[in-house]
Amino acid sequence: MSLKKFQRGVLAVTAITAFLTTFSSSSMELSIPHMEREFGVNAALIGWVLSAYILTTAAMSVPFGKVADVKGRRKVLLLGMGGFAVSSVVCALAVSFPMLMAGRVLQGIFASMIFATNNAILISVFPRSRRGRVLGISISFTYIGLSAGPVIGGFLNHYVGWRSIFVIAAILGVTALLLGIAHTPKLRVEEARKKPDIAGNILFIGAIVVALYGLTNLTVIDFGWLILVCGLALGVLFVLTEMRADDPVVRISMFTKSRVFTFSNLAALLNYGATYAISYLMSIYLQVVQGFDSQVAGLIMVCMPGVQAVFTPLMGRLSDRVSPHKLSSGGMAVCVLSLIGMSTIGIHTKIPFIMCLLACAGFSFALFSSPNTNAILSSVGKEDYASANAILATMRTAGQSTSMAVVTIIVGIFLGSTALEQARPQDLVSTMRCAFIVFVILCAAGIYLSLKRNKVSGNAGNFEKKS
Repeated sequence: MSLKKFQRGVLAVTAITAFLTTFSSSSMELSIPHMEREFGVNAALIGWVLSAYILTTAAMSVPFGKVADVKGRRKVLLLGMGGFAVSSVVCALAVSFPMLMAGRVLQGIFASMIFATNNAILISVFPRSRRGRVLGISISFTYIGLSAGPVIGGFLNHYVGWRSIFVIAAILGVTALLLGIAHTPKLRVEEARKKPDIAGNILFIGAIVVALYGLTNLTVIDFGWLILVCGLALGVLFVLTEMRADDPVVRISMFTKSRVFTFSNLAALLNYGATYAISYLMSIYLQVVQGFDSQVAGLIMVCMPGVQAVFTPLMGRLSDRVSPHKLSSGGMAVCVLSLIGMSTIGIHTKIPFIMCLLACAGFSFALFSSPNTNAILSSVGKEDYASANAILATMRTAGQSTSMAVVTIIVGIFLGSTALEQARPQDLVSTMRCAFIVFVILCAAGIYLSLKRNKVSGNAGNFEKKS
């Protein structure tokens, strides 16, 4: 097999898995009411169809990243793809709500294996001069999965049923597994000589699950703030434990010694926190305020992932020649402009203007995402690729939870217990405007952090090591 064919195979595996794992998170949003009726559960329980997947992937990505760096990324990736396909079948065949939830938790576990390894393997088979280009392609499929998931999932749910979404996921998982067996590199790895960091793993998983659970339920359950504080306290204890561990799950020095790594991850957290809820809010607005059905609303919103899909690979390629820090900072600046525009939307705003704002947001994602990922993975040594990729995946998930938490809090303030779908148009518009203003502030903070890392010269940061 030629080198180019081998590299194209790895790129195909990465693209499919990048789309699959994020699509499986966002595609279920419009199916929730149908699942609620079919299984006869209340709104609080059915929400765990989304939350269980997100919490599991966030909690397990970093531990599996460490396992992959030590035991072999190929093994972890193949297990993740195969397990994801099987767990998708479990969800599709679910005859009870507990069976569906078990399948979603398993999906999250196997998705975390994929998150930790796909981009790490990708950059290991391409030369440094092409790293930004291939990461651009991979990241474009990540964002397409997030943005197009509700559109595709809504279409499948409407015409075929929600179970068809899991069937598609299973088919994509099997396809990726077959390609992975044929194309992913078989690299020798050294066995770990030190004891596994059991305490670090437990504390990390506990901190992520408790903190994100508290964050996403601040206004929904009693003592939500207390739960969040407990999660943050576990996070502090995790850091203190890792600083003394012989072979930690996360080397804290990755953050303390590399400004690029630290600020790039924080910028990613704030970028996702400021943008993840855009699709959710705009889809509700188009249906409730503008009166479109879900299919037409989905078609209007396609312009955001469409622009993103076109420009993300181009921005990734550009980040091989231009400082990725400048590109990603520019992306967040464009995002601020689009969010400011969205904060002006009213009841009678023209659809072409809305489509322009969505396209602008899609371009900002393209300009930020792949250069920022390039900066992160270029700032660590090869032995830490999987761990760094897993940390970035955790930042993405935490940002998503933060974005939805902002919406939940603002909805509670403006609408009380009224669901967005049942709110008066003017009240809904006021709620959206407030949320977008908060997102502008988050994104502006991200610009500051993104620019701070520009003080570090070069694209590589402090951890890049020669082969």
